[in-house]
Amino acid sequence: MSPSPSPSRSLSHRVPDLGALELLLAVARHGSLGRAAREVGITQPAASSRIRSMERLLGVALVDRSPRGSRLTDAGALVTDWARRVVEAAEAFDAGAQALRDRRDSRLRVAASMTIAEYLLPGWLIALRAARPGTAVSLQAGNSAAVAELLLAGEADLGYVEGLAVPEGLDGAVVARDRLVVVAAPAHPWARRRRPIAPAELASAALVLREYGSGTRQVLDAALADHGGLAEPLLELASTTAVKAAAVTGAGPAVLSELAVTEELASRRLVEVPVADVSLTRALRAVWPTGPLPAGPARDLLSLAGGSAP
Repeated sequence: MSPSPSPSRSLSHRVPDLGALELLLAVARHGSLGRAAREVGITQPAASSRIRSMERLLGVALVDRSPRGSRLTDAGALVTDWARRVVEAAEAFDAGAQALRDRRDSRLRVAASMTIAEYLLPGWLIALRAARPGTAVSLQAGNSAAVAELLLAGEADLGYVEGLAVPEGLDGAVVARDRLVVVAAPAHPWARRRRPIAPAELASAALVLREYGSGTRQVLDAALADHGGLAEPLLELASTTAVKAAAVTGAGPAVLSELAVTEELASRRLVEVPVADVSLTRALRAVWPTGPLPAGPARDLLSLAGGSAP
């Protein structure tokens, strides 16, 4: 019968902290408590107090003090040898941890839904580049459902979505607000209407829409759910740019982020069509796997984007 494993042991309460061990090593190097205190950045009285506390903790005298300086006792010399190995191990640990942080900070994988990727992220990434010039950033654009999948699969460090809520398995923070607008080419009958469109009429119309899984589609589906739900789309396209292009060419009315059609509305290539009695506003969110806030460049990008508690 094999012996049972010994129970794990925690460190004794008599083990000094690293600061005390570093001070003892400085005393050994300089033969002076005053010079040792200056090296570690404390006053001589504080150094004396720390040495006395360590002696009480260990139960042995470590340093003989005299007008000519400070000399290690035999026990102090032995403890100093042990302390040197402990401090060297701590320095190696610290260097390894720093290497892990450097590797983490050397890249940032971002996934973002289309509107955010096209109209907001470029400015945030330019600001991040100024703050962290050594960080290589990759960006994958897709709909909000695809962004959530990438984060949950560990293929992105930070994501941005446009849907109604934080996807399951993720935490999030609101970074901006957005409004969906109904737009049509100037020649379309809706562009010449004097009265806003009723929600039921919008729901029953054949529209140019984003695909299922997009944040834009989620918000529109929810807003019109009590008005008969969306009719079969005229066209269902996988990018904001494609939807906008179809609307500009007169294929039919479309529903898009106000961010995406600013230039087209200003140049009158598209006309906003007012809608009565329905809210088409939404929150734009940064998201990450459930747990602590992102660290390193991901946290910096979240801060630059104005992330706040949802």
